[in-house]
Amino acid sequence: MPVLPATTETIDRAAALLRAGAVVAFPTETVYGLGAHAFDANAVARIFEIKNRPTFDPLIVHVDTNAMLETVVASVPDTARDLMARFWPGPLTLVMKKTARVPEIVTSGLETVAVRMPAHPVARALLKRAEIPLAAPSANPFGYLSPTLAEHVQRMLDDRVDLIVDGGATNYGVESTILLLEPEPTLLRHGAIPIEDIERVIGSVSRELSGETKPLAPGRLPSHYAPSKPIRIVAHAEDVPREERSGAGLLALRNPTEGYAAVRTLSPRGDLREAAARLFESLHELDREDVTRIDVEAVPDEGIGVAIMDRLRRASHR
Repeated sequence: MPVLPATTETIDRAAALLRAGAVVAFPTETVYGLGAHAFDANAVARIFEIKNRPTFDPLIVHVDTNAMLETVVASVPDTARDLMARFWPGPLTLVMKKTARVPEIVTSGLETVAVRMPAHPVARALLKRAEIPLAAPSANPFGYLSPTLAEHVQRMLDDRVDLIVDGGATNYGVESTILLLEPEPTLLRHGAIPIEDIERVIGSVSRELSGETKPLAPGRLPSHYAPSKPIRIVAHAEDVPREERSGAGLLALRNPTEGYAAVRTLSPRGDLREAAARLFESLHELDREDVTRIDVEAVPDEGIGVAIMDRLRRASHR
């Protein structure tokens, strides 16, 4: 599969492929997405096939303008408009009533659709050139580590994708925050925008969802975002007995600990945003090392650290 730099010519080629029903990987500010024409059920079905993704897990639709949004969403609640004014374009996904144009395969048969307006210049340029909404989950096999570099997509999906647009490393490194708006604002997935920032705009947001018989948004399964090596979350690596460090890898927040076979550090300064941006890339690197297990030091459960710990807890679930 070709991997091409995000030039104007590449974006033109990618847009033409998407309009013709192809599947294209491209960067967003969160992770790389695997995109298809959101109104083309056959094209979207290829996403599920490529990722080996269960069809009960709905996709996020990406839009570029309010006019494009209106083709995807039947109505926009006032709370959504307030959030869009503050966070769009950006890593916030809103779940709203869908239009009839959105195929059921996109929403897994739900009457709602998850939608966001990405901020990454390559994603925006691609949407503008294609002039179609794009259904685009992360560009990885289902349940595995999300890709933050084009080479991650190439290594994981090989020749199953029609084109990979290389826009360099993603900015946030964790996926978007997902919010259900009706009947009351409810958090469906922790992500790049801390829930506290959202509550400053619309008030209290529920963290609990009742009556969910199947996922209303991506990233809600207990096991997800996982490398092939088992993950163990530890409070402090220095407290791990030396005999347990031998043969294992370590993902440290600030300072490496001796005795591990391979070590990556998320942020020597302890900066949680930097840690989030390096999370999946570091796990990809450790997963390729000759280690039997990956110990990951817990990060503070605050701000974007909540999203990091959410990913780690799901990745460690076996």
